[in-house]
Amino acid sequence: MWIYLIQGIGFGFAAASQVGPFQLFLISQALTRGWKRTLPGAFAPLLSDGPIVLLSVLVLSQLPAWAQRAMYILGGLFVLYLAYGAFKSWRNFDETVVHPELSGQQTIFKAALTNLLSPGAYLFWMFITGPILVRGWQETPINGMGLLLGFYITFILSLIVMIVVFGTASKFGPKLNRALLGISCVFLFGFGVYQLVLGAVGA
Repeated sequence: MWIYLIQGIGFGFAAASQVGPFQLFLISQALTRGWKRTLPGAFAPLLSDGPIVLLSVLVLSQLPAWAQRAMYILGGLFVLYLAYGAFKSWRNFDETVVHPELSGQQTIFKAALTNLLSPGAYLFWMFITGPILVRGWQETPINGMGLLLGFYITFILSLIVMIVVFGTASKFGPKLNRALLGISCVFLFGFGVYQLVLGAVGA
């Protein structure tokens, strides 16, 4: 279980550090409306990710062994692509970028809808964490639960930290975000290589 828990923690941190539509929504709300009003949005994945994870697991569980190995390889390449994107974002980080304010009342429903409509969540679970979750669950449900537990605890805690940082000390926010991007790049590269190995030798 521990290897799956550790993988979940690593992927949860990497997922929170990657700036996508959902993270931009939370950042913009924290900057414009304060961290207290934005904080409930950190728990939105608990509402929106259910259908995403279920769909991914149902699709992946029907695949033959060779196709699952191919998914590991595709996932590994995709993770390396994300690592490269994170590296470019870290290298070309611009502290002067101002995130636009989004109108309307901030609610956990709106944050969940943003995440649900973001293609990144589907790609992440279909090609990266999904195959690992299916493999762990097939071994024993405890392994699958360890992955999910590590992922969502780390993911939500990282989102909370991000919201508080951007909401209370915006001048330190970009510096911290750049550091998170750098750490995320290392995590993503390591997990990308790990998935390529799994796909090559047989998961």
